[in-house]
Amino acid sequence: MGTAITLILTIGVHPDEAPEEPPLTVPEQRPEPRAAAPRAALVAPEDRPNESDQEELDAWAERVAEATRVPARVLAAYGRAEMWLRNEQPGCHLSWGTLAGIGRVESRHGNFGGARIGADGRTTQPIVGVPLDGSPGVRKVPDTDGGKLDGDRAWDRAVGPLQFLPGTWREWGVRATRDGEPPNPQNIDDAAVAAARYLCAEGRDLTDPNGWWDAVLTYNRSISYAQDVFSGADAYAAATLP
Repeated sequence: MGTAITLILTIGVHPDEAPEEPPLTVPEQRPEPRAAAPRAALVAPEDRPNESDQEELDAWAERVAEATRVPARVLAAYGRAEMWLRNEQPGCHLSWGTLAGIGRVESRHGNFGGARIGADGRTTQPIVGVPLDGSPGVRKVPDTDGGKLDGDRAWDRAVGPLQFLPGTWREWGVRATRDGEPPNPQNIDDAAVAAARYLCAEGRDLTDPNGWWDAVLTYNRSISYAQDVFSGADAYAAATLP
């Protein structure tokens, strides 16, 4: 928090709050900032589908879902975002695991407040954070979009499964399927690619501890938040790496 561009406001989901399926056990890690980067789980070389090959991507997501307990539809979005950035910014070395670490903290991968991610990638009901009205522990951010994305004409709120502020979405929102429709922060495909591009901004290399911490602390300027993301990303990698 505190920068001109701030992506998210964590909406109060405890990372280990149990969904319908038992979650993956995620050991809590509290590394010092920039001391290490989490293990990187990538769409494996022998499984690297072309970004447009939905069938192969879905098959990869189903396999990883068994190991991580992350919904396969959500994993497909994280995997697509990794491949997008592999083509757009290969030096970033973004792992889908880092996106999953963020998604776990932000909205339990879209499973928040009765919402789920549908087959079309959209949340079954909007995920909207608290008003940024300057209450204790909350930034003060007056409305910037006339309530278009968050339904609030007084204050901005973070929206979608990866919790974008309206101003940040205007800058980084992108349509993952390239179908000509406007990008939607309530769509996990669009949100994952937008988050990936934001994390990889400024030439960051996410395999480097400095680059990884700079990226996640830009997403949310909280060390404890970044440590929670680290814990999730590392656990997902451990569950899927040989």
